[in-house]
Amino acid sequence: MTDSSLTTRQKVERSMRHRRARELRFRAYGLASVLFGLLCLLMVFGDILSKGLTAFQQTVLSTEIYLDQDYLGISRKSDDQELFNADYEGLIKSQFRERLGVENRGERRQLNALLSAGAGWQLRDVIADNPELLGSTITVAVLLDDEVDQWFKHYRHAGQTGKLSERQLQWLQQWQDEGRLSTQFNRLFFTNGDSREPELAGIRGAITGTFLTLLVTLLLSFPIGVAAAIYLEEFAPKNKLTEFVEININNLAAVPSIIFGLLGLSIFIGVFGVTRSTPLVGGLVLTLMTLPTIIISGRAAIKSVPPSIREAAYGLGASKMQVVFHHVLPLALPGMLTGTIIGMAQALGETAPLLMIGMVAFVVDIPGFINDPSTVLPVQIFLWADSPERAFMERTSGAIIVLLGFLITMNTLAVILRRRLERRW
Repeated sequence: MTDSSLTTRQKVERSMRHRRARELRFRAYGLASVLFGLLCLLMVFGDILSKGLTAFQQTVLSTEIYLDQDYLGISRKSDDQELFNADYEGLIKSQFRERLGVENRGERRQLNALLSAGAGWQLRDVIADNPELLGSTITVAVLLDDEVDQWFKHYRHAGQTGKLSERQLQWLQQWQDEGRLSTQFNRLFFTNGDSREPELAGIRGAITGTFLTLLVTLLLSFPIGVAAAIYLEEFAPKNKLTEFVEININNLAAVPSIIFGLLGLSIFIGVFGVTRSTPLVGGLVLTLMTLPTIIISGRAAIKSVPPSIREAAYGLGASKMQVVFHHVLPLALPGMLTGTIIGMAQALGETAPLLMIGMVAFVVDIPGFINDPSTVLPVQIFLWADSPERAFMERTSGAIIVLLGFLITMNTLAVILRRRLERRW
């Protein structure tokens, strides 16, 4: 049937069928895109969780240790310094050698390699808390080396040996048959700082550094960003200068973050001499990076306040300052807080600008203030991801889980604040 033989009604109906078919195809494409994105997201989260959840477990050996005062050279009346300097690691290793009858130097080396370098510190803390235990036999969950930890959690079920020798596997199998090998919650992952030994490495130093860095960022960026938004939206004259400033603020929001790191390196460290690798300089750099986001969201929140609020205040005789700070600002504050939290969440995940100012350094100690050397959680993840040991890869995924938890919490808080505080007009 040709178009000329069709009636007007038939042409309209055919056109409508084609239009509805195109609409259905468009909806199908959109739904497929959303489902594909969710599938990719689930795959990423699933991969991270499967590799990182085991980082929250640590393999230990339950064993009895005789606290020999003669070997340690201390007594119940020894001072803290003497208790601290005793050879606890040697005590544990000597008792292990005696029980297993190990005399060969090569086997001694293999046996010692099964124990973590932190096993002695573990026993030291027990005695420091209760010196009365000296001279008695106690049961301790001794921390084992990261190779043993990986074998027990991943390799043994598949019949793999990892990097362990046949003799080491015999000892481990013996302990496993006796029911002395087990996993427990990895408390050290949350209480220790970084370490060269994977089984002793933790994220406390990185979390503390992250908190101090974000605290500096919040204390600087929020008041400066809110003040800039209020001035540009309410008080700044509309001329070419303010237009130039507004354009550059919008452009800064799209600048690669590493540029802010270069700026911080040249200005804060090179000119003002701020100490490298501290939360102070990290907070200053992240402040520069988050200010455009806070200013843009703050201006949007001010614009969303109905003009009738301002007109009513002016009608009652209020001045410009009173209108802005007594009426407009309280109503725009929820939107400003939401933008600030989103900007802080963005700063929480940044790595590149902090690498430029030296926060990639290996820092063991927990920072106590904003001028102490420290690192942050994203940089800690970067450092561990570059380590060859499999145990560090496991801890990398565990730290990513913690970082994602913080990011999800901050974004959820932003949504809750938005819904709780905003007013609908």
